[in-house]
Amino acid sequence: MKHELYTRVALRMDLPRNQLRRGDVATVVEHHPGRPGQEPGYSLEVFNAVGETVAVITVGESQIELLTSNEILHVRALAETVP
Repeated sequence: MKHELYTRVALRMDLPRNQLRRGDVATVVEHHPGRPGQEPGYSLEVFNAVGETVAVITVGESQIELLTSNEILHVRALAETVP
């Protein structure tokens, strides 16, 4: 498992269906090993700025990345549309 449970990760791509954008931060809550020939996946919980759950999503391993020390968190309105 590349990403440990309860690790914070960033999305590598926009997910318009969930009103989520590249760079949004989520917490890994479950690992899905994937079938033969299929990439592993993760269930993620996404929180708003005050800690309330706004989405639980499932993504492929290639759609997320670990946070790094040279990044800074940013706040945006959830209702913002994805171009």
